[in-house]
Amino acid sequence: MSEAADVRRVALSLPDTSEKLAWSMPTFRVAGKMFATLPEDETSMAVRCPREERGELVLAEPEKFWIAAHEAQFAWVRVRLAALEDEEELRDVLADSWRQAAPPRLQEAHPELGLRPE
Repeated sequence: MSEAADVRRVALSLPDTSEKLAWSMPTFRVAGKMFATLPEDETSMAVRCPREERGELVLAEPEKFWIAAHEAQFAWVRVRLAALEDEEELRDVLADSWRQAAPPRLQEAHPELGLRPE
């Protein structure tokens, strides 16, 4: 079970990540590009997710993932923090979102943040 403090700690541990308040909530950015947010109640987070993968993800684990109505047209998915298995899963979700926002120079400089084999 993860909490907002865990999201902040793990997100800020990723290379070239900063925190910025936007829309009255913390957002996390890599090289200035947003990759995660902590909405108002801080029981979930929003992360980047390709639109073509979101539906399958939500169907596979609806207790963990959902698409907020106001984000439906964007490449984002919500994650229930309490549903995450452990900190490793939290880090995997945040690192995946980080990769989608990070410029190629950062991705190349940090191959350890690449996709993990199943």
